[in-house]
Amino acid sequence: MQETTIRIFHTGEVCVASALLFGGEHCSALKASGIFAKKSERLWLPVSAYLIEGEHGKVLFDCGWHREMSPRGVFDRRAQIGSLGSLPLYLTNQGLVGRGEAIDEQLAALGIAPEDLDLVLLSHLDCDHANGLSLVAGAKKLLVSEEELRFAENGSPVNRIRYCAKWWRGTKLAAFRWNGSDGPAGKSYDVFGDGSLVMVNIPGHAKGQCALKVTGRDGRFVLLYADGGYAKKSWEDLVLSGIADDRTEQKRSLRWIREQSLDKNCVASLANHDPAVRPHTIVL
Repeated sequence: MQETTIRIFHTGEVCVASALLFGGEHCSALKASGIFAKKSERLWLPVSAYLIEGEHGKVLFDCGWHREMSPRGVFDRRAQIGSLGSLPLYLTNQGLVGRGEAIDEQLAALGIAPEDLDLVLLSHLDCDHANGLSLVAGAKKLLVSEEELRFAENGSPVNRIRYCAKWWRGTKLAAFRWNGSDGPAGKSYDVFGDGSLVMVNIPGHAKGQCALKVTGRDGRFVLLYADGGYAKKSWEDLVLSGIADDRTEQKRSLRWIREQSLDKNCVASLANHDPAVRPHTIVL
């Protein structure tokens, strides 16, 4: 087994209410949404994506924002509302994509075209993870969990605002079914069948959300836990986010993330939006 490299990108920023990150189990969804929050009560956080390269080729985990969020590389309210599909979603998740920050632009700087990607995996279908999918739609395969796709397209009033199907419609996004029992919910997907990349269901934030566990040849691993938490504080102190699909499942998922993060073989445990995590490369 050859060595595996994991490159962390920041594909812009997202502005959310501070209560969304660490609001806790008694925080109201309205407060966490930030719709009525003051500017001082909102935070700008990085939006990450990850390129994993190893014996199975080039795999991208999450896509970040689309360039159309910031066509000129600056904050653009009208463009964002159009890209997100609704004013309410914009009021909750405002974004900024600087010049050269969109995922296809950063890959191009490395000499990588979307067609060079062997696989794109999505942790879940929230806007700051799937909005840029069409930028890498030329990849050989695009996958998300069947449970997440079904959840995103269930037509509930909340999900009609939270998700916008145009982010993935028209692409060849396919759904995978669980083929393993790892993780807090006993649901996982071993991508290549050798344990090197395993998508582990961590429900709570979103029904079909997955963390990606990347394991190297010597058993050391990196855990990319998407929005299972927003920083180390989340799993260290078991602090729930302000908005959750299911708080009981979210707490169970955080306990699993903590268990994995404290494992002696864990090289790094990374939340997608942790401002303490800078772009860098990890070698396993």
